[in-house]
Amino acid sequence: MQSPEQVDVLILGGGPAGTWAALAAAAAGQRVALADKGYCGTSGATASGGNNLWYVPPEGGARAAAIAARERAGGYLTDRDWMARTLARTWDAVGELADWGYPFPLDEGGAQYRGSLQGPEYMRLMRRKVRRAGVTILDQSPALELLVDPDGVVTGAAGVHRQHGDQRWEIRAGAVVLATGGCAFLSGALGLNVDTGDGALMAAEVGAELSGMEFSAQYAIAPAFGAQTKGLMYQFASYSTGDGTVLAVGRTPAGTVALQRAMLRTQVYAQLDRAEPGIRDAMRWSQPNFFLPFTKMGIDPFAQRFAVRPVLEGTVRGTGGLRVLDQGCATTVPGLYAAGDTASREPITGGISGGGSHNGAWAISSGGWAGAAAAQFAATRPGGWRRARLDPAGGAGLRPRNTAAALHPDEVVTAVQSRVLPLEHNRFRTGAGLLASLAVLDPLWGHAVDALVPGLAPATRTREAAALLAHARWMYRAALARTESRAIHLREDHPDTDPAQTRRIRTGGLDHVWTRPEDISAPHREVRAS
Repeated sequence: MQSPEQVDVLILGGGPAGTWAALAAAAAGQRVALADKGYCGTSGATASGGNNLWYVPPEGGARAAAIAARERAGGYLTDRDWMARTLARTWDAVGELADWGYPFPLDEGGAQYRGSLQGPEYMRLMRRKVRRAGVTILDQSPALELLVDPDGVVTGAAGVHRQHGDQRWEIRAGAVVLATGGCAFLSGALGLNVDTGDGALMAAEVGAELSGMEFSAQYAIAPAFGAQTKGLMYQFASYSTGDGTVLAVGRTPAGTVALQRAMLRTQVYAQLDRAEPGIRDAMRWSQPNFFLPFTKMGIDPFAQRFAVRPVLEGTVRGTGGLRVLDQGCATTVPGLYAAGDTASREPITGGISGGGSHNGAWAISSGGWAGAAAAQFAATRPGGWRRARLDPAGGAGLRPRNTAAALHPDEVVTAVQSRVLPLEHNRFRTGAGLLASLAVLDPLWGHAVDALVPGLAPATRTREAAALLAHARWMYRAALARTESRAIHLREDHPDTDPAQTRRIRTGGLDHVWTRPEDISAPHREVRAS
């Protein structure tokens, strides 16, 4: 596979955020390449299912009401200017999708319903638009590390072509946009096997900061026999234990917590018996991939109970990610931008999950902003970057310090998952429990840096293992620093919300993870609606 040696803007990740970034950068007249870990258009959370959108009309007070509601639910960590900009951009972008031919369904009056997107059609259209814009797409070409110039400015990336014997590629670029997704810890959630937090690891290696990592304990419900984690249909579910005892839980945050507590004690069963017969065919039509596993298993979920399990979605459906500084989604490192689930979504969703709706809107908006800003940065950057010496920044999982003690990545993944997947460790947190997990994870990081050796497994796998471990340590250090319960962050030893902690928590570092509070009046409040 041929990859360009040099472009103006390099996009890492080919989901909605990455493709919108590529279109924006190409529209600015820049030469753009996009490298995807999978096949751009079919891999990732969106392509495997789809989502509703935070899509609110501009008339009347609907947007103000939507902003206020999310502000409360998100623990007052949001930013109204960011939210207003996201709503405005999403409204315009959905109109562009309609103009490009996206097949929005029609209501009874013949008007398009534009509040949701089906992943396969959406991402097929985005891939086609990106190719027609002249962007070079590198499929099955995961990035492994960033490249930096002598001044510490990110000036490209390197990775491998998986379908060509892991042949290494290196691309020099005037700016880089990270749109590689969040980290779901290889939990088995549908479409999230590529979401292992690689981008945040690469960014942290060059000094980027993160935010909101404590808001990572987002769990979905899946059938015990499958990986489908789409939650919309569970609004029609009743829950019970093995002996048929009905669980008194509702579709509220408190009800979700009660259901998860029950899952700690016993096997829980669900049944979609609250759906009226008249809407069941519409439910199957609207989300066929939700019902397909039931059909294959010979289960009628409306008439039969089925066992369910909690599945960690981490920072994919959670909130944390790279801290962005301005309207262009610049990170704290020059030349590096973040979009979609790779970036913290605190400005628009606070400490509660953005689900599909807010996260989908954020992917569209932040992708376009980051792509345009990266193009501007590259266009105005002094030309010396085209000839400067570049140093690879990758560490753990690429360049072990002590190859005599080789460590297989599967050992790392298993150890991390044992501390982050169970509800008792990650959802229902205590200071003592977090410290117990870190007593395992912190020494493991030192071992991984020394001994994760590409060769025992592909470099992609060793880097994934390092990224999972880094995310677990960022999450738990941030969770220790927030000594209260707020939004989806629950501290059993601090069950109340503390008004004095209405602030974001910045996180960073690898060998030594640090945290510090951030006054939410800056820098996010500097952003103005446009």
